[in-house]
Amino acid sequence: MYFAALLARTEDGWEASDTELDDVETLSDLADLAREASPDEDTVLVLIEQEDAWFGVVRVDGEEDPRIYVSDAAAAARSSYGEILLTDELLGRDPGDDGDDLDALDLDGTEDGESGDEDDEEGGDGGDTAAATGEAVPHGPVGDAEVLDDLGVSEKELRSMSGDAVGEIAEALGAFEVLETVR
Repeated sequence: MYFAALLARTEDGWEASDTELDDVETLSDLADLAREASPDEDTVLVLIEQEDAWFGVVRVDGEEDPRIYVSDAAAAARSSYGEILLTDELLGRDPGDDGDDLDALDLDGTEDGESGDEDDEEGGDGGDTAAATGEAVPHGPVGDAEVLDDLGVSEKELRSMSGDAVGEIAEALGAFEVLETVR
């Protein structure tokens, strides 16, 4: 189960709104959605959580590039919402590295359920491709762990969060009650 919310910092404190991510396909789309939540170019946090698996924080300050933190890149990579956050830059890859992974695939017809015994006998790479692509996304946190430092959540605190991390972040920001109104 996923939960996504926007927290926009205003002169009067934090304002929360739940957000629908079905139409969001890229990080740029997500940043635009966040900017729409704060016409005064205040700080906006997009908090995304998949229950007990991973959470992500995207911080948008006006027109600056979004800052991102993901608690477990490997778990997020298995999620359509997580894939939005796991940019090449965040993972330390050159843009277009995904194409190399596709080129390495041996599409010999076995993907349709045919027997791959021939590859096994010839010493083909059978399962090696899956191992190689799994290594491209690290297990554990990626991104800017200092994304919330100036808001009172240290890198150490952020890295130690689990379970209801979105609630813990909101509580540390003094926005727990407004977040709960949109849950």
